[in-house]
Amino acid sequence: MNPTDIAKSRPRACFIAAGLEVLGERWALLALREMSLGVHRFDQIALNTGASRDILTSRLRTLEDHGIIERIQYSERPPRHEYHLTKSGAEVAPILVSLAAWSSTWMRDETPRASYRHSCGANLKPVLTCAECGEEFKVGSLMLGPLVSAADVTPVD
Repeated sequence: MNPTDIAKSRPRACFIAAGLEVLGERWALLALREMSLGVHRFDQIALNTGASRDILTSRLRTLEDHGIIERIQYSERPPRHEYHLTKSGAEVAPILVSLAAWSSTWMRDETPRASYRHSCGANLKPVLTCAECGEEFKVGSLMLGPLVSAADVTPVD
């Protein structure tokens, strides 16, 4: 069997799959939504997401272990913590806004939902552009590049 045949017999290795290992769970994304909106205390995150305490604790621990959030103590007696986005976690916000925009267009029903606005007051409309040429992303303009190790990728500043 040649290398091309081996690659065809396995799932495609990509950074989307790697990201989903950490972020691809409902309660993790909803907790990140809350922190993006300025909610940092466990009880309020649990209330706003509807997650049970044990599941939310597990998801927050996973996000913390991966450097997406940080836990900051705000009370010694009793010990209490807040959860804040790291730089990595803050970069999830555009993904959440994109998911919300997609959902508002394609998941229509009669359930009222919050919309997302920019601080200027306008509704947010996520637009993905190429950092090199500035062209807006369109279906058909996406292609796979060569395989790279995550260790070889420099985070964008």
